[in-house]
Amino acid sequence: MKQTSLFDAWWRNSMTLWEIGFAAPQVIAHRLQRMALAGPRPGLSDQREFTRMGQEKAEAFAESLVAMGLRMWQGQLASGATVLAHDMRPWLATMAEGMKPVHRRVTANARRLSGVKHRR
Repeated sequence: MKQTSLFDAWWRNSMTLWEIGFAAPQVIAHRLQRMALAGPRPGLSDQREFTRMGQEKAEAFAESLVAMGLRMWQGQLASGATVLAHDMRPWLATMAEGMKPVHRRVTANARRLSGVKHRR
């Protein structure tokens, strides 16, 4: 486990949350507009995108849960449970692992969807 300062861990997590907070509304706006334009009979590409919306959320949640659980287990093995009460770095490292799948997907979606033209 790589040792980082408390500030470094806090800063990285803050930046990750900022990127998620910036990218997620872009993705939501794009998809809501796409749903509105698709109407009651969406085309095949719209159906794929709408299916992807649900699947990726479930996958990101599961990956985050596993990553944070593994990190907690590693932290407890390495330093014992008492360290968690005195040192925030294991908690911040756990949070960072949990954000990775969500961050990866939401920023990738923002990049991918920013260049997509809407079907009218």
